Amino acid sequence: GPGVTQRPLALLALRRALHQRHTATAAVAGVVASLALSVALTVMVASFREGVTTWLDDVLPAELYARTAGSALAAEQSWLDDDDVRAVAALPGVARVRSSRVVQIPLQPDLPPVALVTRPLADPAQALPLVGEVLPLPPGQHGVFVSEAMVTLYGARPGTTLTLPLPRHDAQGRPIDTQPRALFVRGVWRDYARQFGTVAVDDADWRRWTADRRHSELALWLSPGHAVADVQEAVRAALPQGEALEFASARELRELSLRIFDRSFAVTRYLQVVAIGIGLVGVAASLSAQVLARRKEFGLLAHLGLTRTQVLRLVAGEMAAWMAAGVAVGLLLGLAVSAVLVFVVNPQSFHWSMPLVAPAAPLAALAVAVMAAGVLTGAWTARAAAAAPAVQSVREDT
Repeated sequence: GPGVTQRPLALLALRRALHQRHTATAAVAGVVASLALSVALTVMVASFREGVTTWLDDVLPAELYARTAGSALAAEQSWLDDDDVRAVAALPGVARVRSSRVVQIPLQPDLPPVALVTRPLADPAQALPLVGEVLPLPPGQHGVFVSEAMVTLYGARPGTTLTLPLPRHDAQGRPIDTQPRALFVRGVWRDYARQFGTVAVDDADWRRWTADRRHSELALWLSPGHAVADVQEAVRAALPQGEALEFASARELRELSLRIFDRSFAVTRYLQVVAIGIGLVGVAASLSAQVLARRKEFGLLAHLGLTRTQVLRLVAGEMAAWMAAGVAVGLLLGLAVSAVLVFVVNPQSFHWSMPLVAPAAPLAALAVAVMAAGVLTGAWTARAAAAAPAVQSVREDT
């Protein structure tokens, strides 16, 4: 169009970029690969973080949490009974208490034990972050809900029967033996905390089957106007084992979990920088060879009246056109790789699912940074060739 013809330098750069596609492929292939890797890592980490954030909102509905011990083994030596739970529920500032218990159940000798969590499950959708639908319970059967890892490792899909060796206890709470019990899998829930499987059982069923009335964790909903610290001190004072309890607010648990997550995936940022750096080194090496081969062309352009600055702009324009195409391909390829990581590799490796989240702002910033770095690399590489005297460059062609 008229607007383009008035800018012959831009037209020349665009024409050469279009007619030298094989040269462009060699120049930007490394950038495409590195950008695709960076995009895939960015989308994977963003997807996982969004999944964890949503999951934390679902599993931490209360304001304050307390547990008897940090490990399952220690929890077997320290616990709360029904009187302790009632005493906590009667404290000023406590609007509601939900008790739970975590027990390790060995299912296969070659795999770590499965975590069995007991809690009230009258409304499973409120108590668990469910994935998919909940199946109705067949007459005469008892139901459980399993994590995604249970489906992968043990084939415990909804509608199947899962046999668990449940412990039985005497009146004093001492374990007697174990009794296998076949349970109907009603649904699947998402559990990012335990990689090797979790089973959720209704608290009333657990008590009836095992005669175990111990509690290891408490979730406390506070009354309006009461501070978390005040309620925490009241619970410590009300229970004989209060000093041994571990407390954390929902906000503290969220912040700690996300801080651990960010620290665990901090290495991906360094991988992105290294990958893009390697790609740009490839661009510089490829352009150096091309620019040296084009010294005669630059000499001819200088005879036609182009200044050194205009030659540099010409090379930068060509690189901009090539990088624009490379960035577009890299973004699409990276999104495709990220979909494979999120929907295939992640469930196979960690046994849980997560949504695909493509953060627009980080991806746009990544694309712009790679684009700018590629153009600057091309312009910097062309300086040496453009500095050669025009007569000498042309004379080499005679």
